Amino acid sequence: MYIVGGTIKTMAGKDIPDGCIHIVNGKIAEIGRRDEVKIHPAAHEKILEIRQGLIMPGIIEAHCHMGITEEKKGMEGDDCNEAVDPITPQLRAIDAINTMDAAFDDAVRAGITGAMIGPGSSNVVGGQFAFLKTKGRRVDDLIVKFPAAMKVAFGENPKVNYSGQGKSPSTRMAVAAMLREELYRAREYARKRKETKEKGECFEDDFRLECWLPVLNREIPLKAHVHRVDDIFTAIRIAKEFGLRMTLDHCSEGHLIAEELAKEGFPAIVGPDLASRSKIEVQNMAFKTAGILNRAGVMTAITTDHPVSLIASLPLCAGLAVKAGLPMEEGYRAITCYAAEICGVADRVGSLEVGKDADIAIFTGNPMEIFTETLYTIIDGKIVYESGK
Repeated sequence: MYIVGGTIKTMAGKDIPDGCIHIVNGKIAEIGRRDEVKIHPAAHEKILEIRQGLIMPGIIEAHCHMGITEEKKGMEGDDCNEAVDPITPQLRAIDAINTMDAAFDDAVRAGITGAMIGPGSSNVVGGQFAFLKTKGRRVDDLIVKFPAAMKVAFGENPKVNYSGQGKSPSTRMAVAAMLREELYRAREYARKRKETKEKGECFEDDFRLECWLPVLNREIPLKAHVHRVDDIFTAIRIAKEFGLRMTLDHCSEGHLIAEELAKEGFPAIVGPDLASRSKIEVQNMAFKTAGILNRAGVMTAITTDHPVSLIASLPLCAGLAVKAGLPMEEGYRAITCYAAEICGVADRVGSLEVGKDADIAIFTGNPMEIFTETLYTIIDGKIVYESGK
């Protein structure tokens, strides 16, 4: 397929006016100006003419729960939190994501082609996130990366859930202590596993502790639910103690400590700012956070935390962050290339470059503006949404 015309925002360099993208076998084979790409379509190839429009990488949601907390389903469709055990690293989001959830179609109509999906924040350790494409019936066919992160949570959510059950954790001290204990146990397991296998001796694998090996080996990050300043610093303290990668998800008070966070080097996924301040730890939540963090030098993505805010509002959330001070180009990056890098999938998505997946969104204009329409959503080189159809 060829996409011809329009302005291509590659997110990997300068915009290309009157551009052309050649897609072969679901990948971008050529990209450039119309007069730079030789258009010789094979008999079966489609030419998609865009007279006016913005062609950009498919939008990426860096943290959500769509399909795992289904809309309008109540308890029957809520598989987000196994809220009877505070330490559950062995849980896999892919075993609970229902791709028939209406949120997937809403995402596609909004030009969202990829999403990081996983457990909620009721547990100190919630389980394993997955990065998926947003169109398809079978989760296994949608996986870009799994496991993609290990969910951990600080602050009110685990406290409230377990103090109500009369067991730990009921304080922030216990949340931190339980996570440290689990990480220490996992590290010792990894050490003994390595030593035993190097000696050629038999080693009995532990299913729950095996889940930590990609985290300890820095292949995937901790995905830390943090809102308050003290929780952010506790998360950083623990990640540094164990030498781990980590993303600061929500980071609602990050703007109060932006310079210090920039020095620490952990990326932030900010939001959901298009929601009520429903609990104490989000009292300082504001759309200005993303811009302040970004200007300080923190790599920042934006999230809806669907279903807290609806998935389709993601580009609008980026627009509201721009309105509150995030530079326009950084707004685009926050929902494309930055989100892809933070999620560990930038080798495949997040920008339009030769060799990457042909995940493309085509809009009438800037998707961060309220009246902009999605013309086409393309995933793996296939048109999965077309306006008016």
